[in-house]
Amino acid sequence: MATSAKHNNTAARPSTRIPSSDEVVLLVQIDDIRQTESITSDSTSPVTLRTRKFITNRLLQRKQMVLDVIHPARPNVSKAELSEKLSEMYKTPKEQCVVFGMRTAFGGGRSTGFALVYDSRDSMKFEPKHRLVRVGLAEKTEKASRKLRKERKNRAKKVRGTKKTKAGDAKKK
Repeated sequence: MATSAKHNNTAARPSTRIPSSDEVVLLVQIDDIRQTESITSDSTSPVTLRTRKFITNRLLQRKQMVLDVIHPARPNVSKAELSEKLSEMYKTPKEQCVVFGMRTAFGGGRSTGFALVYDSRDSMKFEPKHRLVRVGLAEKTEKASRKLRKERKNRAKKVRGTKKTKAGDAKKK
């Protein structure tokens, strides 16, 4: 009886057998099918834009809204394409439409972000500089390296009064 109890315990353990070559091939074929499905998603399929929380901000001369993008048969939609579609909707130049903060919902097919449509090119002065640089409407300002700024600051510490400004620029080459 003691031997039969041993056999029952071994049967309860999970098997650690090596799969045969037929099983391995079957697993690979299933993976291939999944990959072909993801490849067939069409990047030219239609996209639906919905706006929520629409506000006309007269103070900053713009329209601002939460933008919901529904794209079931394709991956994420680029911000450039979204601003292009917004410019068609609101009949403004493409440069005056700014899209940012896009987040895709889990599982894909739906993204949410924020959109601003400016009334004129001059009113874009309220837009943060880094966003204008991203779109290509402003140049990135190049500042001195961190080490140079620290050295200049420390040189200026050693001098007092009006000579401070000269001390910071003295060894600049």
